[in-house]
This record gives sequence, structure tokens and C-alpha cells, in this order.
Amino acid sequence: MTLTSLDAAALRSAMNGFAEALSGHREVLNLLNVYPVPDGDTGTNMYMTVESVVSGLDALEDGSDMAAVAGAISHGSLMGARGNSGVILSQILRGLMEVMSGTGIVDGRALADGLAGASAAAYTAVMRPVEGTILTVVRESSTAALSTADEGGDLLAVAEAARTAGCDALERTPELLPVLAEAGVVDAGGSGFLLLLDALLTAVDGRALPEPPEVSGPVAGPADDAHQSGRDGTRYEVMYFLDAPDDDVPGFKEAWDTLGDSIVVVGGDGIWNCHVHTDDIGAAIEAGIAVGRPHRIRVTDLYEEVEEQTWVREQIEEDGPTDPVDCAVVAVANGDGLRQIFRSLGVRRVVLGGQSMNPSTTDLLEAVEAVPADEVVILPNNGNIIPVAEQVDGQTTKTVRVVPTRGVTEGFASLLEYDPCGTADGNAAAMVAAASAVLAGEVTVAVRDADSEAGAISEGDHLGLSGGRVRVIADSLFAATTGLFGTVVTDEHELVTLIAGADADEATTAAIVSWLEAEHPDLEVETHVGGQPLYPYYLGIE
Repeated sequence: MTLTSLDAAALRSAMNGFAEALSGHREVLNLLNVYPVPDGDTGTNMYMTVESVVSGLDALEDGSDMAAVAGAISHGSLMGARGNSGVILSQILRGLMEVMSGTGIVDGRALADGLAGASAAAYTAVMRPVEGTILTVVRESSTAALSTADEGGDLLAVAEAARTAGCDALERTPELLPVLAEAGVVDAGGSGFLLLLDALLTAVDGRALPEPPEVSGPVAGPADDAHQSGRDGTRYEVMYFLDAPDDDVPGFKEAWDTLGDSIVVVGGDGIWNCHVHTDDIGAAIEAGIAVGRPHRIRVTDLYEEVEEQTWVREQIEEDGPTDPVDCAVVAVANGDGLRQIFRSLGVRRVVLGGQSMNPSTTDLLEAVEAVPADEVVILPNNGNIIPVAEQVDGQTTKTVRVVPTRGVTEGFASLLEYDPCGTADGNAAAMVAAASAVLAGEVTVAVRDADSEAGAISEGDHLGLSGGRVRVIADSLFAATTGLFGTVVTDEHELVTLIAGADADEATTAAIVSWLEAEHPDLEVETHVGGQPLYPYYLGIE
């Protein structure tokens, strides 16, 4: 039976369907990421954001009215938002729910108005809106929905018009955003948004949710039971590109189906991107050899990944100082050494997180509530965490300000101006000025092929980054780090801070310091052991 309106129960069902769809498509959406460095991927961040929504809905009593359901969706999305994609999605849901909360039922008119509100909220969430992203897809969906509603269209007609227009907009995203065209993909966030419309259509007329392309078996999320223990399920993630005839791929997938789950095989015309979770690495690779040539093979230990995620979800150090101050600082960091440095500079709580696991609004809010101060400054230390941190002030009676640090070296520099007896506003102003005086950089290893201003990037290349751009591509950690210094250091600089991560070795660090002393003898060089994963070096230049 096709519904002419959605009541509270149907809306709950739609959100559960959205979570189910994101869970199934999570890995596929992650594969659309075009940036070559390790980061919190779009599919994971959107899934975890909606997972928070479902948890909030589960806490409601059966029979809750529309206002209660809409409020739970709005609040859950805000508190669970992770990364830029999660924050934008939370604003979409909040804009949609703002309209729906005032109605007992949602008909075509209400859905169209809600989508218009969602689009407006999404654009508001982004300081510099970029077309060719989820923003474009939401806007064009809402425009089609409004037009259909104005013509008297019912709920099904409005939902289908929004879905059709959104799909068309998604297909055009590479025309609007060159980086998508270069990578040969569509926007991941827009793809995730369409799953929301699919879930609404499922609630309206019972149609099935779309299956992920070429997926077999469940894609386990961070909160799935298998991941709760960290020791259940398959252990390894095996990924590679496979050069093989298209006709041989069905047999290849059948072979993989006997070896593991979370199977993703996408491509065509002789080149395939392959992903599987398995306990038998050798057999997974041999299956590819049997039909063609696997290359750019990547193996990840999922148990270690789950341990990191569990560690991040622990969120807050329990042994922070408890003596009250007028203004406290909460910082985000990933690595024992980094946490110790932040603590030595006066930070009261460190939220564990960073590039590969972005903390949620709830994680940051709990830290803010835990510190012994009525005013708090947050140091996100990552561009993807800044929009999440900016949601905290509206969720607490404390005064919270965000210093938009994009790296830990900016965070360190800002703390030199921190006054625990000052106000949040005064501290934020002084700390922003101090952070802006630092030229920050990072060195990491590319996790996928990509193009950049510095040239073509291949998976495994060492990258030097600064200002959100790839500045150096090199074949060694030493070459990438010294190349980055050579690109950004000038005669006006006086101090360099080099923070070694978990993958940096003492010999390379010593060689880099020697290079700096020879090439820039007037520079003062400080080195610290940060212990951060994924990024062998963080750089700060002043």
C-alpha cells in the first residue's frame, strides 16, 4: 500500500532504513574519496552520524508523536556528527526535521518544504559552499520537490521527483568539481544523501532499499557486535586493483565469496577495484592471480583498526587536573607523546582522535562538561573536526569557543597565549592570533592514486602537505620531509618544530635535523616524539 503521508512511526522506519542503507554502502562511499591521504572517510562518517540518530530513536517510547521523533532525529544527528560530511548531514536532517516537527503527519507539501529547509541548513553549515558536492544534490532535489508540490503532487510524487533530480545532479557533480572528474567518480556525500531519499521511498511504498554495487555480505560498522569485541569476524582487509577479463570476474567473486565477506568488486573494461574482509590473505590474492593480474595490493589488520577506534571512543583521559580554573582548554590529539605535550601546556582534557577517526559532537561535549571551568576553549587540531567542535557551544550552559587549529603545531603555538584566569573570548582571540603565525605541515603516505598540483600521486608515495595542499611527492620519508621544508621555509623563519609519529625512526629524524642545520643554520630546531599514527611527521614553522 502506498502511503499518502508519513506519521511518526513511518518516519522512524525511514531513519532505520537510512541507517541500514548507509551501513551497506559505507565501504562503497569510502571508495569514492578522492583525497590521497588517510582521513575519516565520508561513508564511515555519515554512517556513524546516523547510527547516533537510531540510538536516540531507540530510546523513545513506542507511540511517540512526530515532535518527539523529529526532535530525536535532530538531536541525535547533531550529537553524533563526525567530520565535514557528518556535520553537513546533521544540518540536512535538522532542517528537514524543523519542518516536520510542527506537523502530525508529513504529506507531499511538508516533505518539499522540509527538503528546502534541509538545503538552506546545509549551505549555512559550510563557510565556503562548493558546488559539485552534496550541497548541489540536496538543492536540486529540493527544487524539484517544491515544483512538484506546487503542482499538487502527493507524497510519492514529491519523493520521486526529489530522488530523480538528485540522481541527475549527482551524475553531473564531476562537471562542477574537477577533482571528481580527474578521479572518475561522483561525489560521495551526494551519493549518501540519495540513500535518505531511497529510505523515504521505502517507507512510502515499500520498495526495496538499493543494494550496494557488487557487494556480498554485511559491511560491519564500528559499533557492530563483531567490532565491539575486536576479535570476532574476519581479521584482514585485502584490497587491490585487478586486471582481468570482464567475463572472468563473476567466477572471481564466487571464489572470494568462499573466503570472506564485505566484498566490493567495482569496475569494468578489464580493470577492477577489489575489496574483501578475510582471514586468508594468500588465498584472496591467489584468486586474483587465477584470473588476471592483481596490483597495488593493500592489506590492513582490522583488529588493530578496531583497537584504535575503541581507544578513540574512550575519549577522555581520566587523570586530568581537577582544580577549578576560569577557562579550561580541551584539545583533540592522537598519540601518547602529543597528549603529554598538550597536558604540559595546560590542556585539561584531551579527546582522543584525529585523521582516521574523527570524534563526535558528543565526545567533545563530554570533555567540555568534565573540565572544572565554566568557560572552555576547544582546539580541534584537524580541519575535519572544526565544524564538529563548533556545534558544542549550543549544547551546554558553559561558554565554549573554538580556535580553528588545523594541526597540532598550531595547537601548541596557540597555548603559549592561553591564560587560565582569562575568559573564553579573550583566550580565543589571543590563541587564534598565535596559531595563525605558524606555518603547519604534515608528512604522510598516499593511500590511493590521485592527481595534485605537485603531480601524479601513486599509492605508497610519501607526501609533504601544507595549507591543505600536496606540496611534495617523494619516494622516501626523508625526501618528502626535507622537500617540504625546502618548499616552505624562508629566511624570515626562526623556529622549526618537528614532531615524530609512530612510523618515524630515530635515524631518519636525526638525518632531517642534520639537513636543517646544514641548509638553514640560523634556524632553531625543536624535536618531539608525538607517537601519532599515519603521519610520521608534523611540522611547525615560525
